[in-house]
Amino acid sequence: MFKIVDHSLDASELAALVRSDADGAVCTFLGVARKYSRGREVVHLEYEAYPEMAEKKMAEIGDELRVKFGAERVAILHRTGVLKIGEASVGIAVATPHRREAFAACQYAIDRLKETVPIWKKEIWSDGQQWIGWEGRPPAAPSAQSEEIP
Repeated sequence: MFKIVDHSLDASELAALVRSDADGAVCTFLGVARKYSRGREVVHLEYEAYPEMAEKKMAEIGDELRVKFGAERVAILHRTGVLKIGEASVGIAVATPHRREAFAACQYAIDRLKETVPIWKKEIWSDGQQWIGWEGRPPAAPSAQSEEIP
């Protein structure tokens, strides 16, 4: 399942979409809105997407996971709209016979999603806002300051 959605994401529901008795591992990933980014306090996030193209690109990532990691069951969901701090923006679930492939596939999927899927994020800060987006390439490496921990 590869979908752009406008509702909350749940790791258990994602896992249920991909789990089978043939698999020994289900790996899930949730990307959540954090309170601090780029050295600023985030009030909330806003996501927009080109759904038809985004879902096509997510399905292509699923195809890559099958080839590279043997992952036959994959779900990638990305949320649009306004997200509060702590809410999940993206959810990925991968089922494979063994854990190593499940972990590797999940990480690969989120990295490829950020590189190729047309989804745009606006960070709303306490003192401004900015679109942080997809330009067909991965975002610049974060600075040490953007990794502040509250």
